[in-house]
Amino acid sequence: MSAVFGSSVAALLGPTNTGKTHRAIARMLEHRTGMIGLPLRLLAREVYDRVSSIVGELEVALVTGEEKRVPPRPRYWIATVEAMPLDLEVDFLAVDEIQLCAHPQRGHVFTDRLLHARGRSETWFLGSDTMRDALVDLVPVAEHRRHPRFSRLTARGAVNLASLPPRSALIAFSAREVYELADRLRGRRGGAAVVLGALSPRTRNAQVAMYQAGEVDYLVATDAIGMGLNLDLDHVAFASLTRFDGRHARPLAPTEVGQIAGRAGRHVRDGSFGTLAPLELGADVVFAVENHRFPAIRRLVWRNSALDFASLASLQASLDERPRSRWLSLVEHAEDAAALKALTQHAEVRPLLGDPELLRLAWAVCEIPDFRRLLPEHHASLLAEIFLALVAGGGRLSDDGMERHVRRLETAEGDIDTLIMRLELVRTWRYVANRGSWLDHPERWQRRTEQAEDAISDALHQRLIERFVDRAQRRRRAHRPASRGVETRPQVIEAARAASGPFAMLAQLRGAVPSHALEGDDAELGRWVDAVVAAPFEALVVDEAGAISFDGERVAELVRGRELVHPEVKLALGREVPQGRALLLLRRLRAHARDLVTSLLAPLDPERPAPVDAATRGLLHQLSRGLGTLALADARPVLEQLSDEARGRLLERGVTIGRRAVYVPALADARAVRTRLALVGAFVARRPPVRLEGGAVAVRRDAKVASSTYLACGYLELGPLAMRVDAVEALLEELDGLVPAGPIRGGAELAASLGRSEDEVASVLLALGFTETEDGFVAPARARAHPRARPARRA
Repeated sequence: MSAVFGSSVAALLGPTNTGKTHRAIARMLEHRTGMIGLPLRLLAREVYDRVSSIVGELEVALVTGEEKRVPPRPRYWIATVEAMPLDLEVDFLAVDEIQLCAHPQRGHVFTDRLLHARGRSETWFLGSDTMRDALVDLVPVAEHRRHPRFSRLTARGAVNLASLPPRSALIAFSAREVYELADRLRGRRGGAAVVLGALSPRTRNAQVAMYQAGEVDYLVATDAIGMGLNLDLDHVAFASLTRFDGRHARPLAPTEVGQIAGRAGRHVRDGSFGTLAPLELGADVVFAVENHRFPAIRRLVWRNSALDFASLASLQASLDERPRSRWLSLVEHAEDAAALKALTQHAEVRPLLGDPELLRLAWAVCEIPDFRRLLPEHHASLLAEIFLALVAGGGRLSDDGMERHVRRLETAEGDIDTLIMRLELVRTWRYVANRGSWLDHPERWQRRTEQAEDAISDALHQRLIERFVDRAQRRRRAHRPASRGVETRPQVIEAARAASGPFAMLAQLRGAVPSHALEGDDAELGRWVDAVVAAPFEALVVDEAGAISFDGERVAELVRGRELVHPEVKLALGREVPQGRALLLLRRLRAHARDLVTSLLAPLDPERPAPVDAATRGLLHQLSRGLGTLALADARPVLEQLSDEARGRLLERGVTIGRRAVYVPALADARAVRTRLALVGAFVARRPPVRLEGGAVAVRRDAKVASSTYLACGYLELGPLAMRVDAVEALLEELDGLVPAGPIRGGAELAASLGRSEDEVASVLLALGFTETEDGFVAPARARAHPRARPARRA
């Protein structure tokens, strides 16, 4: 996806907690299609969860190295920056944390996106102010926008564990330090949640949800929390000010301190930062962080993206090509290039690299990340094994070979370190499984490796709880008064609502899930929650009263949202579920509610199967807001603008322009009507809004039900009855056949076909404009000339 002429480019630069990612998501959803590239798999999954809870999982794809969730026709793509599918054209494109262009190992990928990736209509780059000068020179067309931080960030100095305030995060930069700190917090303060970069999204989410729900008051983390993850933190304390960058230990840069410290004080709630005694931050660092003033980035890491696979020498030459801009410097240590260099030293591999196609395959293998972070030669040995197996299999890995590697990872036994190492290896094979062209049965191996990762992740979450959370303290917290629970803090709920993050749904759990239900978080409960979260669309059943059930058990209900086609979801569980797991359920069920509407209104999508003109788009929009039915009087202004060709295309989409309404016959079947009843009932708070005994095509009108409610359910009011719109149009066709023979006498047949009394049918005919005479009912065009017209009877 190269630069597009006419595409606007915006740079949203500024400190943390300015809502950059939130704004980008909202802007993307205003476009027909879009893509966001994010720096971490954890963050990509968080944004995917957020977007899918807004528009449904049928509309959103998730693409990372190890995970691909791609529905048949997604509109929006959420990806890690490395995995962005740039062969796709989208209207809106955004890249988050663009300051990572300066990262020594990954920067060349971000720089490539900065220089070449564009949306058809709009492109946004999000990140730190330190990128401003570089963007002015390299992307001169970009419009720069700056938003102030929502809250203040203030230095608090050094504290010890005894005085560490609740809702704090302790930051360290190695697993050993993190474990040591979490152990100390367990002994002194009841325990902590743990976040490491090596955790899977599933384990990280479970740990963070435990913290967010107030089950523990502290979080111990690495810099994995520094990239956009939204947490309810009041204070960030650094327990270390040095880190190992893969080659040597070095002091934290002020920008790194600012990025991590900025996690404190979400939305409008102020935050603080400091150190764990005896460490101290320098005065210059404190000033920079408090005032968000950091040195500008002067060099971006770059690598040629037009690689030459004609020979090993030409590939190496293209990798070594030097940039021509003063802003760009050649990447010094890229993981894939280092892996290629190691492969060329392998006795069995090197002779094969003279073939351009095998060289291209070898490069693809070198792109497998080193999740284990072992010595380079160990990673190169695994890559050589995979490459040689691919060559021997004609570009495919055998099922037997995959079985040998994956089977030994399908166990959840072991301590924390063992599980983390196994998790890292599973991530490698998930990455391989998601290279579909390398396997005969990619779906099988994607499923197997995902299941293995999930099982290990759940076991790891439990081991972390067992080691770092005092169970007695946890039980005491579980039975404290609800008024002390995190869900009752108005400022937390208000900030969550405004942030619209994955934990913004805490407010919707009030009353639905007891906050003390912590001991029920066992393996059986976990499997049940997983089953609901992973359930396909058809397995979640919504009845006409808006109740959502799984396997016969009611789990939630639809409630009024901001408009008819955007219902919200409220949990209605028959079992106790801790808030952490309840949040997972709520996110999945909100996504299902969006998918429910998307599936119902699929015939009215203005972009599929092909885009339509403005007038047709307007009519389809009106139909969608009415759940597939629009009174003819309301549609007439738009209908007058439609060409014959546009009317033909509406007919192809299944839209009928009748004499009383514009409607979609496909939305009158039993399943569609049930969904419409559920949506309307949630919106008007009447369940069900209309009672349809046995799917009747006509029912007695209820004076308490508004005409608009009947119409949204697919029914038109006619005298004392409400009749399904397709039945009204069919009745008019039938009456057309009777009119030429003269006045219509007797209504027994019509009454039988509608399942109503003759008096009711007579009232319907009057409502349709017929006039009652001594000879029968006369059509409107003939009524004025008929000599024996009677006064209309009262309906």
